[in-house]
Formats: sequence, structure tokens, C-alpha cells
Amino acid sequence: MVSIFTKRVLAYIADYFVVSAIMWVIVQILYFIFPSIISFAYEFIILAPVVGFIYFVILEVNRGATVGKHLLFLEVVSTLNFNYFGKVTYKQAILRNLSKIYWVPIIIDLLIGRLIGSSNERILGRISRTEVINER
Repeated sequence: MVSIFTKRVLAYIADYFVVSAIMWVIVQILYFIFPSIISFAYEFIILAPVVGFIYFVILEVNRGATVGKHLLFLEVVSTLNFNYFGKVTYKQAILRNLSKIYWVPIIIDLLIGRLIGSSNERILGRISRTEVINER
């Protein structure tokens, strides 16, 4: 049986491809509108983190999972006492996905989460009171 951590890593890789496809469409539209200002630095340093962050937040709040998590039968749930295993709020989704803006913070987030206790959860997952579980 595959561990939930392995499934989460594979889901993150799948989400990377989805965000890349979305980025390609956005960059093509922006290049058509503003051909002289779109550059490699602009699209990958500024635009990609914003698009990725919005992608994770919106899908986790509205669907409970991103495309990658859905493909691997994972979902994000709230662990608040009044909403245990319920829908994630925007506040929780924003907080849990802050480290996904760039790749260095997510590694630090994961390492701190492992050092503090859980091998499956990142520290921002704990702080935001959310958890990734197998779909019910």
C-alpha cells in the first residue's frame, strides 16, 4: 500500500503540470495583449507563484482537493473542533498554502512538520488546522 506522503508528493507533481498548463494559457493571452513586456522573469518569478497559490486555495476550498489530490484519492479537510473533517475555509486554505508560493519554503515547511511530529503533515497544515486524508 502506498503511503499518504507518497501520494501527496505525486499529487503535488501532477498539480505542477496543471499549473504549468494554466500558466501557458495565461502567458499566451498576455503576450498577445502586451508583446513587449512579457519576459521569462516576469512569468516565472511573479506570475507562476500567484497562479499556483490561487489554484491551490480555490480548489481546496471549493472541491476539497486539487486535480492532483483528486487523481490520487486524497482530500483536504478541516480539523477544527466544530467542523471536524469538514470543509476547509478560505482562511485555512490561504494559511496552509503560503509555503507553496516558492519551492524553498515548502521544503522548510515539510522539514519543520516532520521534526515536530507528524510524517504526513506540514507545519502550516497543523497551524491552519487542516489535514490531508484519503477520500471518504
